[in-house]
Amino acid sequence: MSGHAAESIQVAAARVWPAADYTRITLESSKPITHHMVMLKDPERLVLDLDDVELGPVLKALSDKINANDPYIRQVRVANFKPGVVRIVVDLKAEIKPQVFSLPPAGDYKDRLVLDIYPALDPLMSLLEQRGKPEVAAAPLSELQVTPESPAIADVAPGLPVEKTPVLAAPSINKKPDGRMITIAIDAGHGGEDPGAKGATGSYEKNVTLAIAKKLKAAVDAEPNMRGVLTRDGDYFIPLNGRVVKARKMQADLFVSIHADAALSAQAKGSSVFALSENGATSAMARLLAQRENESDMIGGVSLGVKDPYLARTLLDLSQTATINDSLKLGKFVLDHVGTINTLHKRHVEQAGFAVLKSPDIPSILVETAFITNPDEERRLNDNVHQDKLVSSILSGIKKYFAANPPLAKTRIVEK
Repeated sequence: MSGHAAESIQVAAARVWPAADYTRITLESSKPITHHMVMLKDPERLVLDLDDVELGPVLKALSDKINANDPYIRQVRVANFKPGVVRIVVDLKAEIKPQVFSLPPAGDYKDRLVLDIYPALDPLMSLLEQRGKPEVAAAPLSELQVTPESPAIADVAPGLPVEKTPVLAAPSINKKPDGRMITIAIDAGHGGEDPGAKGATGSYEKNVTLAIAKKLKAAVDAEPNMRGVLTRDGDYFIPLNGRVVKARKMQADLFVSIHADAALSAQAKGSSVFALSENGATSAMARLLAQRENESDMIGGVSLGVKDPYLARTLLDLSQTATINDSLKLGKFVLDHVGTINTLHKRHVEQAGFAVLKSPDIPSILVETAFITNPDEERRLNDNVHQDKLVSSILSGIKKYFAANPPLAKTRIVEK
């Protein structure tokens, strides 16, 4: 092996997370990767050059990880562009707005290079347009300028399976003609690069929360004049503040974030409900939990250089006293009903500075369904019957809240 090859950076893992909102490609390596990105047109494609990176099995297998149903990526091709430079060509299905950034080691991850592929248009409009577009031929492989010693596409084993592109389900049509529609934003904690807590037998919090969130949406949709909307409906990462933005774009009346707790002791057990606090946490446990949950952005991967004006307007540092009071009422009703099927870790709603609860005008709670690090509770969290009971108890709490606080026409903060 040449001296140059010996110094090359090894890509230890490559992951692809397709979603309706965006597709993420993550390359994990032992040290940061210097990179250069170029956008090309006719046909649309993205070129990403990686300096001093070895074209090993992980990168060769990247093309196999692309789902045929990915809303933005047609295919990915990888080869040596010139000595010491690996070129990744992403053939696209539509015009995009890409973001590429590096992440330092966090959680169980080493250095990561992240490529986020967002649609140039609003996600829903972009998806509708793509469905009507004819297929476009891929760019020729010659643009890779493959060197003789490195084949353009290696014959490698397929990558990990990727879920089909999630789509937003239509709300139930079985609704009463009178009364206004109540919208419940249901947030499945963690996702994609951010697995959340890991159970004693290997369950990931992100999978448990998604299963429960989907069931809760179905239960809400079955109620007259109610609809559930999911902040994520597949295994992909959404920044904490982005979840708040989604709920507000959906004009949600309530925001319910589903989680599964973790502790060093396998004996820790019980459900908890949390609301936002403006004045510090109500306990050391609540403070530590909020700190851990707020680290999701660091683990999941957020580009700190991106400035979203909509997000800046949404997360204003303003008094949320009225919204927090409503959140506490909602949390109490949910906690009481969850307590009929589960042990309660705390018998009152706790408060802390959870970033995901910081909507200025939507009552918001975070439900820690149980401790996934407790083997017995982990088993129950993965049990369909118990999930149904959890969903029923959460929905009962929501309905009791609205019985005591009938929904009115909403007055929202003006977006300028």
